[in-house]
Amino acid sequence: MAEMEPIDREEFRQEARAWLKANFPPALTNVPGLLFQGDAHAAAANADYQLWRQRMTDKGWGVPTWAPRYGGAGLTEAHGKIIGEELAAIGGFNPIRSYGTMMLGPTLLEYGDEAQKREHLPFIASHERRWCQGFSEPGAGSDLAALQTKCIDMGDHWLVSGQKIWTSGADQADWCFVLVRTDTERKQGGISFLLVDMQSEGIEARPIVLISGSTHFCEVFFNDVKVPKGNLVGEVNQGWTIAKRLLQFERNSLSEVKADITPLAPLAHDYLGTDALGRIDSPDLRARLVRNAMRHEAYMATVRRLAAEAKNGGPSHGVSALKNLWSGIIQERAELLVEIMGADGLGWAGDPYSAAEKEATRAWLHSKAFSIYGGSYEVQNNITAKRTLGLPG
Repeated sequence: MAEMEPIDREEFRQEARAWLKANFPPALTNVPGLLFQGDAHAAAANADYQLWRQRMTDKGWGVPTWAPRYGGAGLTEAHGKIIGEELAAIGGFNPIRSYGTMMLGPTLLEYGDEAQKREHLPFIASHERRWCQGFSEPGAGSDLAALQTKCIDMGDHWLVSGQKIWTSGADQADWCFVLVRTDTERKQGGISFLLVDMQSEGIEARPIVLISGSTHFCEVFFNDVKVPKGNLVGEVNQGWTIAKRLLQFERNSLSEVKADITPLAPLAHDYLGTDALGRIDSPDLRARLVRNAMRHEAYMATVRRLAAEAKNGGPSHGVSALKNLWSGIIQERAELLVEIMGADGLGWAGDPYSAAEKEATRAWLHSKAFSIYGGSYEVQNNITAKRTLGLPG
């Protein structure tokens, strides 16, 4: 099937709206997509999710801008955004969204050879192959280039030994894209980028229990793991360049507009009541809710402006600033939600608390990680200062 320029945008919007209305399972309306994307067991047990994933795979709309030969629909970025907007409008989600589509897929499209693209992209496009990201180590977090996981050239294969940490979903992943050290004499210039099958002998993933109660982070041990030579992406010691590009894709995905944010004002009316004029009965809280909503609107306008400037050039260094802005907006929103609910917003378990109240507690705790993962707040500011503002390092 040849790639082709899609139809007129407005005509395409109507087509997308009609197809999504006819094919999105109503039972999944307003269900968080992360529920299935982060938990393979929940995904396998839900028939509606499986049906929705298959329909989007067949349509190629999980990764609409990828070429059909890789599982996409060959659409433009503009038409891909329309699909996302129409999904959000009906309370839907992309069942294909994953570390594979957000980070590895775009990176392979730029740096992978054709065999690697054919081998991995169609499985990413159908969400049949789950990926995790093996970057951070106990001694290499913000200073990622200090990583020490060894990769030795054994002639007919690579031999990998070391430890990674904060590896999301490693205990359920099928594959991992890993940064390894192939040259001990150079820091950034001694790193390579490997694709590793998580079923390989010598790999152990151990979940880490977080303060929010979730266990999606893991520590991963590589004990003399054999990796085929063909799993090297790019050239030997080119991994740092590839990793920087992948991190741009990651930060871009973390800074994407979430158009389906539920307004907090109606909830505040229910919990706090209203004054004589029908306003939230707390002037201070009312003002902070308005400020958060205004920051969100300003953020969305900025995203649209940068997208128009970038056109089809892919994410730029500006995504670092966007990632920090979005993290702040969501963290502030989580704080406001807990404050609105009062003592009920600190519920953890048991009958006195509703499911929404328990979720608010966990979301508030989980939001603390937003300014850390994908590159910490301070690292993003440094990137913005140097790459966007041109300040000295």
